[in-house]
Amino acid sequence: MRKYVMVRQLLEVNTGFEFREAPPADPEVIALAHDPGYVRSILDGSVDARAMRRIGFPWSLALVRRTLASVGGTLAAARDALARGWGGNLAGGTHHAFRGEGSGFCVFNDLAVAIFALRREGLLRRAAVLDLDVHQGDGTAAIFAGDPNVLTASLHGRNNFPFRKQTSTVDLALPDGTGDEEYLAALQGVLPAVREFSPDLLLYQSGVDALAGDRLGRLALTHAGLLRRDRMVFETARRHAIPVAVTLGGGYAEPLELTARAHANTFLAAAAVWDAGSPTAQPFPPL
Repeated sequence: MRKYVMVRQLLEVNTGFEFREAPPADPEVIALAHDPGYVRSILDGSVDARAMRRIGFPWSLALVRRTLASVGGTLAAARDALARGWGGNLAGGTHHAFRGEGSGFCVFNDLAVAIFALRREGLLRRAAVLDLDVHQGDGTAAIFAGDPNVLTASLHGRNNFPFRKQTSTVDLALPDGTGDEEYLAALQGVLPAVREFSPDLLLYQSGVDALAGDRLGRLALTHAGLLRRDRMVFETARRHAIPVAVTLGGGYAEPLELTARAHANTFLAAAAVWDAGSPTAQPFPPL
């Protein structure tokens, strides 16, 4: 949990960013993407203990508050993206949550909630989710299976969690030890599918657990490689006028500063591409 504070502190030195407290998501909005009974059980604490073990956190009111804010932050970032070109949530990317259950530290699927909410409001028709966390976005893939107006693309570790993969629109599984050049070549092969889909909004799950040495990652990207990854995504989106909402996703390096810098660099890359080459948007060097 400490990484969230660290990312915020790193980005505060860049005066071009505007920070706002994430508004808690309305439970009725969350229920657009999730089973209403599951939503109620999380909110009132009646959720089964086995379900919480699958999520990986103990239930608490603090967890409920944080979860509502995380989902609300992604919805706010998506609205910013539609209005300004890009927006970001310094949390979110909870892609392992399914319609009726959570998993892998994910309670509700903020990516799915944002898409359902904005479609209901008539603000978008087609959406794409580009998931570059090292773990497949299985919950997102399952929620939107068979939906022709949502493209789900996941570039992930072949031998990593979840061990029972779902079927995304585009899945590309990478072997352990994949480095910068192999990874970026693979991403170059995935981006045309996003571009050709012509979404009204791209939700970018920008996990940095592909970083070499990440405790849960098994890939071998450098900070420079991750930065090139992010710039490829943002430059493609801007070139084709696709608004982008950025969510944080995973990162578990030791020391934790390695992860925090990689996450911060994602937002600095977005600012450099979307905000006319903002002079404050200079990436942090690796430790």
